[in-house]
Amino acid sequence: MTLNPLEEQIMAIFWKLGKAFPKEIVAYLDDPKPPYNTILSTIRKLEKDGMLSYKVFGKSHQYYPTISKTDFNKSLFKKIYHQYFGGSKTSLLSYFMEEENIDVNELKKLFKELEN
Repeated sequence: MTLNPLEEQIMAIFWKLGKAFPKEIVAYLDDPKPPYNTILSTIRKLEKDGMLSYKVFGKSHQYYPTISKTDFNKSLFKKIYHQYFGGSKTSLLSYFMEEENIDVNELKKLFKELEN
């Protein structure tokens, strides 16, 4: 699953707080803040998509993430790895060497660290 920028921002807040009411989320968003209805709609979409769940407190809903940030990142990486690099470790490594300007010495150092 991929997230749009507002969904990413909201999920980052939930991962940081653990649980929150929608009005609490608003306080953590950067200015200019989206309208409250937009935030609430986004939270409800994330709940519908299985990213959030909630507990009812009277007329209020306290939401919490159903997937950890680590598990979400793993899932996202696997999608990118297979979709854009065809599951090829060589293609992935070549990308980082070319696009991130990783030289051979850095790579050797990384391999040594991984071996330990």
